[in-house]
Amino acid sequence: MKGLVYKSTGSSYRIKLENEKFIDCKLSGRFRIDNINSTNPICVGDEVQVKLDKSSGNVIKKLFERKNYVVRKSVKLSKQFHIIASNINLCFLIVTPKNPQTSTMFIDRFLASTLSYGIDTFILFNKIDDYDEESKQNVKILTEIYKSVGYEVVLVSGRKKINIDYLKKVMKGNTCVFSGHSGVGKSTLINSLDPEINIKTLPISNSNLTGQHTTTFSQMYDLNFDSKIIDTPGIKGFGLYNINKNELKDYFKEFIDIGSCKFNNCTHYHEPGCEIKKRLKNGKISKSRYDNYISMLLEIENNFR
Repeated sequence: MKGLVYKSTGSSYRIKLENEKFIDCKLSGRFRIDNINSTNPICVGDEVQVKLDKSSGNVIKKLFERKNYVVRKSVKLSKQFHIIASNINLCFLIVTPKNPQTSTMFIDRFLASTLSYGIDTFILFNKIDDYDEESKQNVKILTEIYKSVGYEVVLVSGRKKINIDYLKKVMKGNTCVFSGHSGVGKSTLINSLDPEINIKTLPISNSNLTGQHTTTFSQMYDLNFDSKIIDTPGIKGFGLYNINKNELKDYFKEFIDIGSCKFNNCTHYHEPGCEIKKRLKNGKISKSRYDNYISMLLEIENNFR
């Protein structure tokens, strides 16, 4: 029987079958052999085939082809990757300027990764009701940068329900994923979208002003306005996976269709006659975006040496 993965703990899975019934499943041993590069062969959002067995337990026997997924390099196992969620229509990167701070490097890594799999990503600056003047100015600058590149940026507050109706309109009919650091308010935003979900939340840690993990495992919820949302555990770092140095430039929107550089295979780094570097000098390309691109490029080059 065919089903959709709603929750993954790494050892067990919650599946919604075609008949709308939820069941618990284990994973067939062959997946641990066939998918040696992935830390989680099955993830939330996957379509799977299940063998039902009341006596020995239900087992996932087959994984159907994914149309896309959000993936990051495993932090501890550099040659492996972790799939955050699959078969997604829209991705929402939740960002906060302070407590915790989301760096532009994290944002740009995430955007490059989702763009590489053809996933539309919104940037949500959350907790806007709690910004001080410095945060307001920083967010204004970042909003201008990412809007000029072509990303949709929305200022929201789960606590005060600011722009929640707009999110509902965008999300309607789609399978969506919320991602970001711990403490940026992913679970609170989901609760504001549909109070019946009632995900547990915790305040920011007073000791280090960082987020506390409330979401331990990725889990999908059916929202009451014809949408599915995947809530994911907080991410500290985001390593790029399976992107080579010649591809990376294709995942920065402002580098595409800007005219020809002197060399067809220009990496926009050290080559003469580079159109991107001209635009950077003229202030037409964000310095932070370019600097982050170069850092990623050098990281990829070093990993292949």
